[in-house]
Amino acid sequence: MIPNNTKSLLLALAIALTGFLASAAVHADTASAALTRKAQAAITPAKALEMLKQGNGRFVSGKNMARDFLAQVKQTANGQFPFAAVVSCLDSRIPLAIVFDRGIGDLFVARVAGNFVNDDILGSLEFATKLAGAKLILVMGHTECGAVKGACDAAQLGLLTATLANINPAVRAVQGDHTPRNSRNPKFVQAVAEMNVKLTMQTLRDRSVVLREMIDKGQIDLIGAMYDVSSGKVSFYE
Repeated sequence: MIPNNTKSLLLALAIALTGFLASAAVHADTASAALTRKAQAAITPAKALEMLKQGNGRFVSGKNMARDFLAQVKQTANGQFPFAAVVSCLDSRIPLAIVFDRGIGDLFVARVAGNFVNDDILGSLEFATKLAGAKLILVMGHTECGAVKGACDAAQLGLLTATLANINPAVRAVQGDHTPRNSRNPKFVQAVAEMNVKLTMQTLRDRSVVLREMIDKGQIDLIGAMYDVSSGKVSFYE
């Protein structure tokens, strides 16, 4: 016969295990499910930022959620409800959905060498927020940026010359004793990359009346960030 205290212990363990399994199942289902219109509507700009922070935390720690991407393909076939839009560099080392541990249908992404904005990208961001409901715009640069290095060196190459010209304001805006002021100086390159994020955010506010009004009304937030290609960590500017 099993003693009463042993029975109580076994019962407690069974209940705990049942709760754990149920919690794990819910967690898995949540990770596999694409965002719905209702779920998107419940996300605030602050919550959207926190979701990006938590996702990057999972990525850096190697604890990415298990996701059924094919299921999400089917779930988003007739509609999408992303919670954030990201302006990022073209760099192949920054796969945005992986870096933020998000699934299909979670993020709008605008990518261009040097993570600047022009009217086409701004129009796309207006669509992403005003029409499609995203609650946050993240402008993210990164360390060791080739486009920034090219701008620092005044590189000339076909149409790339005009692309890099969009980063020139950041090159000129960096003050202080940075010698040499070219790609051979890692500190200068990083200072330009950080300035480029700040100026891109300002350009966004200056050139898009739609986005500026949404930001001022608290309907969306605008945040800058820097991705470290050596660690995978995103540092947010708040």
